[in-house]
Amino acid sequence: MTDVAKAVEAMKAKFNPAAAAGLDLVFGFRIDETKNFALIVKDGTCELQEGENPDANCTLVMDTETLKGIVSGETDGMQAFMGGKLRVEGDMMLSMKLSELFPA
Repeated sequence: MTDVAKAVEAMKAKFNPAAAAGLDLVFGFRIDETKNFALIVKDGTCELQEGENPDANCTLVMDTETLKGIVSGETDGMQAFMGGKLRVEGDMMLSMKLSELFPA
């Protein structure tokens, strides 16, 4: 399992179904410009999908180290964004929901 796959699995393990009640969202992730996956959050469930999802409401673009740091809690997502290590494409406000859906 790659570092990216491990980080994504760790993120999925932190999923908070109560925060996802009534939601129907797709979060895309592009890691190192080559690895794509999506988290589909719908009605209190979270499904992981490999590859790019054209229906993503927002896509987070970062490198593997940034992803691992955010998932482990060593890196603050907002600081990564402000420092240029994380870029958001699409609905930026939705990216803020990730901290509720996947608490540290």
